[in-house]
Amino acid sequence: MDIGKVVLIYPERDGRIWGKAQGSPYTLMRLASLVPDEIPVEIWDQDLGPLPFDRLGPRDLVGITSKTLSIERARQIAAAVRRRGSTVVVGGTHATLIPEEVTQWADITVVGEAYRTWPQIIRDVANQTANNLYVDQQWSRLDGVACLTDRVLEMVDEHRHYWTPYMEITRGCPRDCHFCTAIQVSGKIMRHRPIDEVIDEIERRRIKRFFLTDDNFGLNFRTHPEYIAKLFEALAKLNLNGWTAQAEMMVGEFPELLALAQRAHLDKLFVGFESVNASNRRDLGGKSKGNVAEYKRIIQAIHRHGIGVVGLFVLGLDGDTIDVFESTWDFVRESELDAVSFTIMTPYPGTELRREYEEHGRLLPNVPWSLYDTAHVVFRPAQMTVEQLRRGYDWICRQAYHPASIASRGWRALRRQPLRQYRRRMFSSFSTDMGYRKTVSYRETSVGNR
Repeated sequence: MDIGKVVLIYPERDGRIWGKAQGSPYTLMRLASLVPDEIPVEIWDQDLGPLPFDRLGPRDLVGITSKTLSIERARQIAAAVRRRGSTVVVGGTHATLIPEEVTQWADITVVGEAYRTWPQIIRDVANQTANNLYVDQQWSRLDGVACLTDRVLEMVDEHRHYWTPYMEITRGCPRDCHFCTAIQVSGKIMRHRPIDEVIDEIERRRIKRFFLTDDNFGLNFRTHPEYIAKLFEALAKLNLNGWTAQAEMMVGEFPELLALAQRAHLDKLFVGFESVNASNRRDLGGKSKGNVAEYKRIIQAIHRHGIGVVGLFVLGLDGDTIDVFESTWDFVRESELDAVSFTIMTPYPGTELRREYEEHGRLLPNVPWSLYDTAHVVFRPAQMTVEQLRRGYDWICRQAYHPASIASRGWRALRRQPLRQYRRRMFSSFSTDMGYRKTVSYRETSVGNR
């Protein structure tokens, strides 16, 4: 059959914040760019408003991407789409981790990277030869993969509809943290986009700032320093307001690259300190050891180059007792972090952590996937009760995201910048904490936290 149109859907999470959605649907933008020019394509972001299901028909192909926390909403969307007679394709993190669940209600399930299977799916659906499962976990090179087309950029209009442009430069993470899904979703081999493609995309999108979705961009400081140096030199030539990336502590050991990063307009690094408790090192894949003095030294090393540090912490690891909340908060106050994120240990499907919890009967019963958002307790902790973990998390979030705490960290971050940079850095100095405050608000308004 001929395909009428392709529609790609992002299920709702946060809705609009002050008139815009939080981040651009970057994965869908890249998949939409792979749709042949002769086939109309649309991106429907439920965060921007209700989905117009009445515009779908039997000849349409609909793709839905979903993380675990939004998979139930994705299932509801799929049911509505199928009632219109359209073919439903579901991919994303959850479909990759447990495809056997998604195949029960999707016409087609995609495991792994869809950038190579998606064009094949379009051809197979058009020829009425589609399978119900497509798998691509070969972790191929990123050269020339899903470059954004002009029609997609015009359609999405991300400057009008989104606060934060998302972008990817590297993919993969060789770390094997006990609780992380990165290896299953993005592969263990670190891969890189050609630098000229990165620069071309930034210029064609006309973006002045962006957030890298790369699982562990900072690890490249050690594994691929030559690539990083060339990338920073290219970015330094652009008129950017700033960009942010995820990293681990060892970036502080590379002052030459940090100096280049500052010239490349790097604004903040999200650093996974994970825990202030040294007894948790088994679960952290070797990237963090709970050494508080070392954490402070690394923060200072990064700050010396005018780059902010967002501290990422996981609470509820097996070594944690009820003392972990106060000790973590003490560290945050003493360390001069520029922003902070606290998450509750979450045993996602496909991880070694979840397999252990299942084996020992530690998963709480009847917990919907929507509460797998790292802000709800979904398991029985080892050295505290469920209620103690829940209350401790609430307490530390109230401390960290109180307006006075956000203001204190934000102004401190801004004062590290030269006066001429204040206007450019004003938004980024406060935006990260404000975003996390929104996440906590989302948790407080959700139900079923028992």
